[in-house]
Amino acid sequence: MSDDLNAFLEPGMLVRHPDRPDWGLGQVQSNIGGKITVNFEHEGKVVIDGARVGLDIDVVS
Repeated sequence: MSDDLNAFLEPGMLVRHPDRPDWGLGQVQSNIGGKITVNFEHEGKVVIDGARVGLDIDVVS
């Protein structure tokens, strides 16, 4: 899908939701058909529509 803002995300990548900083750090579980399943440390498992929300990649130093 060309509108998918997160097409490059792969399982294991660490991300943050730009509109929900209270959810904390999340780990991508899957990315299938533009639906990204992320397990956030303070919110649990959430399925995100990749065409609507651009997740921020968390770079671990």
